[in-house]
Amino acid sequence: MELFENFPLWAALIAIVFAQVVKVPLHFFATKEFNVGLAFSTGGMPSSHSAAVTAVTTGIGIEHGVSSGLFAVSCVLAVIIMFDATGIRRQAGEQAILLNTLVKDFHHFVSEAKGWSKKGEYEKQKELKELLGHQPIEVFFGGLTGVILAFLLYPLF
Repeated sequence: MELFENFPLWAALIAIVFAQVVKVPLHFFATKEFNVGLAFSTGGMPSSHSAAVTAVTTGIGIEHGVSSGLFAVSCVLAVIIMFDATGIRRQAGEQAILLNTLVKDFHHFVSEAKGWSKKGEYEKQKELKELLGHQPIEVFFGGLTGVILAFLLYPLF
């Protein structure tokens, strides 16, 4: 099947998996905390979104040339996605942190005011997801990961 011979697609998929898996040891070396869940979460170093879009763009550039219209479209979409990862998604994550803090403070205030602490633990509220976006350095290294992996993988296809 032609789908299995689509190098830009495979480069992007491999870049996503690599970027997600490498988050676990990078986090461990930085914090001495082993958290396998990072491989299945958004945010963190490196950005798998950036790795994917740069890998597919690099793959298209290798196969079709950097002067092709397909490369141009892929490149523009990659820039938009990486910009979004550091902008809107990052801000949403920071707002989630603030909202989670406000909810915890409110529940603490209410429990102290009504003596709820004596009645036992109340049902925990689901927190908003705080790892939505990326810091610019995470996007940079995600992008670099995608480009490097695409060049390394191309000879194998």
